[in-house]
Amino acid sequence: MQRTLLSQRLVMAAALGADQPCAPAWSEASSAASRSPGRVTPSPSCRRRCGGRQRMQRSAGGRAAASCAGSWSCCAGMACGFLLEIRRGTQSALLVIREASLRNLPADITVEPGRLEVRSGAACGAAALPPGVSLAPSSCRGLRLLPGDGLRLRLRLRDAPLAPELAYQLWERLKPQKNYILYCQSCGDVIVKERKFLRVLPLPSENWSALVEEWCCHPNPFARSALHPQHDDCFLGDTFLLLNSRNQSHVPESSKCSSETEHHTSQNDSTSKLKENTRVICERCKKTLGETVSSDTVKYYVTEVIIWPSEENFSTVPRSQFIQSMVAQCLVELSSAKSTFRFIIKGDNGRIYILIWLLNSDTLLVESSGSSSSHSVFTLFGDNFVPSYGPSEMWNAVKVLYQPCTKNRNKDLADAWENDFGVHPLKFPSETCLELLLMLSMSTASLPPSLQRMNSFQVAFLKM
Repeated sequence: MQRTLLSQRLVMAAALGADQPCAPAWSEASSAASRSPGRVTPSPSCRRRCGGRQRMQRSAGGRAAASCAGSWSCCAGMACGFLLEIRRGTQSALLVIREASLRNLPADITVEPGRLEVRSGAACGAAALPPGVSLAPSSCRGLRLLPGDGLRLRLRLRDAPLAPELAYQLWERLKPQKNYILYCQSCGDVIVKERKFLRVLPLPSENWSALVEEWCCHPNPFARSALHPQHDDCFLGDTFLLLNSRNQSHVPESSKCSSETEHHTSQNDSTSKLKENTRVICERCKKTLGETVSSDTVKYYVTEVIIWPSEENFSTVPRSQFIQSMVAQCLVELSSAKSTFRFIIKGDNGRIYILIWLLNSDTLLVESSGSSSSHSVFTLFGDNFVPSYGPSEMWNAVKVLYQPCTKNRNKDLADAWENDFGVHPLKFPSETCLELLLMLSMSTASLPPSLQRMNSFQVAFLKM
């Protein structure tokens, strides 16, 4: 009896429609003759074959794609693509088995606490879930077959998995009384030689002066003063850090390095040239690092430099991984500190590039592109973010809604957000804003079609 209860087979019958949900109907004893389309019943044969595993069988016309979490061991040439979205807060998961992976029907899907298996004809693929991820097979629900998506189901987790360690955490890494070296993120050249920061202090928000006038009964005593760091200071802003400009290896932007100024319209020509003259670039790769604030103060954007302890061996971080991680950390930090979830991504030229709405920050992603079209996701900058075969890693991620604002798209919404005090602006180099928009678009394209949009916004993940 105990073996019977532990061994349950989920059967998705041949008559299941393309978008018809399959609701579990549990029964301790049933026969193959009693199965009805779209119902889930135990199977004695599965108990003998699977030994307590939970098994789902689908018989339906068309193709389906497999998308599971972990390392797939492929047999008979089957390549499996999957997406597993885990929410730590609710201990739940959404599993999407992509349409391109199940070539022959019927197909069997076996769900175990630490393993998934897909069999389609003579081909099969098995996935060992990452350590710490344990599914509850009996919690399978919401089984749906959607055209273009594949097979989707929701499960509960037995335990909340621990989040993997982030590759680079600026706010956790930067501490006073320690020696650091600043490197260019793009080429690894030394920007600031070894320096010990005696003070590492957060800067007030950009509208702090207006808040002083609202909350204080006296005039702002700091209205005419500027917050400039001394040689041993490091001031941290939302998306940048301020350093004293002594002993730094950048060069001011000159006319031979500036190709942007000539392309601006005559209306903004003088303003653009003035902005170009304050830009700070890397001496080796000519990448924009920040801008000069005064004769002795430089602003470095957190997406362009890496601060590394001098006693540790420096290792580069792939560009797309670094940008996603830093932007995601900025969103999480600000949403926690200021209870704001809507952000405007602005370039250093003052233009609005993206509107971002932070949806959740407790997501863990496990995915494999298999042979699907998502094989190239996050590889445009040479980063193997999603391996097609072999072990699949688990990533911290934030789920965002976004609207692109380039070429005057969504201008009315951008204007409304810009005048909304509940929206927080984030400033990055213009080139980085375009890179970020491209990464968001690629993330959206890698999702199943039904998950790519929410109302009028596009959906994407930023991996941390």
